[in-house]
Amino acid sequence: MFRFEHAEYLYGLFVIPLLIGIFWYTGRLKKEDIIKFANESLHKILIPTFSGLKNKIKLSFLLVALLLLIVAASNPQIGTRVQEVKQAGIDVYIVLDVSLSMTAEDIKPSRLERAKYQISNLINKLKGDRIGLVIFSGAAYVQFPLTTDYSAANLFLTAVDVSSVPQQGTAIANAIDLSIKSFDLKSETKKAIVVITDGEDHEGDINKAIENAVANEIKIYTIGLGSTSGVPIPIYDAAGNQIDFKKDNQGKVVLTKLDELTLKDIADKANGKYFLGSNSQNELDDIYNELSSIEKTEFGVRKVTDYEDRFYYFLAPAILLLLIEFFMSSKSSKFFMEFSKRLKISI
Repeated sequence: MFRFEHAEYLYGLFVIPLLIGIFWYTGRLKKEDIIKFANESLHKILIPTFSGLKNKIKLSFLLVALLLLIVAASNPQIGTRVQEVKQAGIDVYIVLDVSLSMTAEDIKPSRLERAKYQISNLINKLKGDRIGLVIFSGAAYVQFPLTTDYSAANLFLTAVDVSSVPQQGTAIANAIDLSIKSFDLKSETKKAIVVITDGEDHEGDINKAIENAVANEIKIYTIGLGSTSGVPIPIYDAAGNQIDFKKDNQGKVVLTKLDELTLKDIADKANGKYFLGSNSQNELDDIYNELSSIEKTEFGVRKVTDYEDRFYYFLAPAILLLLIEFFMSSKSSKFFMEFSKRLKISI
């Protein structure tokens, strides 16, 4: 098997044809200026040591060396051994509220940004466990399914904001049901759902969703974000500047409050735990400890290929070409003059 460890560096190869075009154009302008300055018959007298062929060769060496250096930087690798590794862990779906109330700033920098920060920390701590993300507001969607690709998970997480779900509301029940459907219920892997929300104005039949989770032996942990006394919801313009607070039909500022009772009830009935979010503590650390205590279950076999670096096959000739170019004189010589005449190359 063959691959490039840093394939993105290969985009640098697009620079080479650009450089060729620049050198060709500047060389043409220089030649036109020389012709304007003096008749072609005087060139050998005015610039007797100039060698067009040598300059073309030196330029070719530089361009080829650059190509080789770019390929070397991308680190070509050859797979030498395929090894099967057993995967064991638990399955966890994070259920994240992205409703407008999650932009409230009673938890800094906002409820939603704090939640995303905690989720990212949890993802970075997981080892072998599969994690997925469901986002919800007035409806629920799978942002990414269960995966052990934690880098991709973090990438999808960064894209989440209040505009990710166009329908407004707090459909916790729908989000829990969608998470349950997204699990492989036939698998014996232990399963858990972590709901992060302010719990306000929830919609749907939560009790039925909880019963569904319990019937499938899925634990539900909840994290409540926000103040129980209520805070306003800021409104921002396209440039990110706060322009107002959300108001109701009567023009009064809307206050968003944390519904702890609902979140505690969900966790108690689903054999999980409730955690109150804060500015200083990372509640997902506690949940991670809870999840780590759950027995790991083997859920598959992954094939891992050992790769060996081969960048030096390209680095060595690149260095050699650069050394040759550095020590190679740009002045004309008898050999190159004769060679140029035979090839009909202007010097």
